[in-house]
Amino acid sequence: MAEIKDPENTIVMELKDGTVIIELLPDIAPLHCARMKELARAGAYDNVAFHRVIDGFMAQTGDVEHANMEKGYNPRRAGTGGSDLPDLKAEFSGIPHDRGTLGAARSQNPDSANSQFFINFKDNHFLNRQYTVYGRVISGMEHVDAIARGEPPANPDRMISVKVAADA
Repeated sequence: MAEIKDPENTIVMELKDGTVIIELLPDIAPLHCARMKELARAGAYDNVAFHRVIDGFMAQTGDVEHANMEKGYNPRRAGTGGSDLPDLKAEFSGIPHDRGTLGAARSQNPDSANSQFFINFKDNHFLNRQYTVYGRVISGMEHVDAIARGEPPANPDRMISVKVAADA
């Protein structure tokens, strides 16, 4: 497991195969990092499915409205919702969408990110400066690589729990 340098800006995500440690980048995208911590602390990400997982591209999750495996997962609606909180303004930067980076999912509107995010399976530089990068996997990427594929997957994997390391 990676050394956690800043527990307040580190996310601990439990998947079926093990723990994924994500270092948030508050200096780059403070609004997105604050939102992820707020939703993690509220337990909103717990049991939420990876509803869109494209081999060689990315794994998307975070639809707290339609993708909760315990509160009525809806495969037809998963990916269309967010949280009850307002959408976030884009925080585009020069940080590239490399393997393991966390990007904010959104609609066509650049300022529509809310709770959904994706983890890049490989370098996806065509996304640079179009989607907010606000974190990176520093440990456990092999568990992300093992997430069930599909749009949506027939038997989606889920985030069992998502916590801020400072609270763990």
